[in-house]
Amino acid sequence: MVVARTVAGAGSLLAMIGVSGCGLLWSCTDSTAERGEADVRVEIVDTDERPVGITAEVTGWRRDPHPQVPEEGDEIHFDVRFEGPGRGIGPAVDACAVDDDRVVLGCQTVYAHMDFGWDTTDTGDGYLAVDHPERVAAVLLVPNDQSTHDRRTCEDDIKDGGGVHPPDAPEPGEQL
Repeated sequence: MVVARTVAGAGSLLAMIGVSGCGLLWSCTDSTAERGEADVRVEIVDTDERPVGITAEVTGWRRDPHPQVPEEGDEIHFDVRFEGPGRGIGPAVDACAVDDDRVVLGCQTVYAHMDFGWDTTDTGDGYLAVDHPERVAAVLLVPNDQSTHDRRTCEDDIKDGGGVHPPDAPEPGEQL
């Protein structure tokens, strides 16, 4: 008898939830934006492939030991410039060291730090640790914005996750 009351009570609860407009199943979907064409100078795009009004450019690169760990040998030291209207801390793109065939040797995300609301130019530099720095032929930027996107997935949070996410960073061995 207790079991029958419990089952009946559970059914009533489910009916109340359904009538109130709340469902047990959220229509959560995840998708990933397509990776844009990497180049030395790119117009940064959002997850809908719309330009955000900012360009990024690798203005130079060289093989240097990192000043904090010179004993680890040469790394790829690159210079980058972001130009366009500021938006908080600005967008971020993946910078990748590639060989002659555009095969990725290593990547890292670099961020533009811009003042909100002003046209500005922001320059900076970074270091890429790669297994064979002597094979590096170029440093390319992937145009997809990697900044402040909510990366929660449906698996992480079925209610608030989902949507279009930026593409994953290129892995060593991938061709750009």
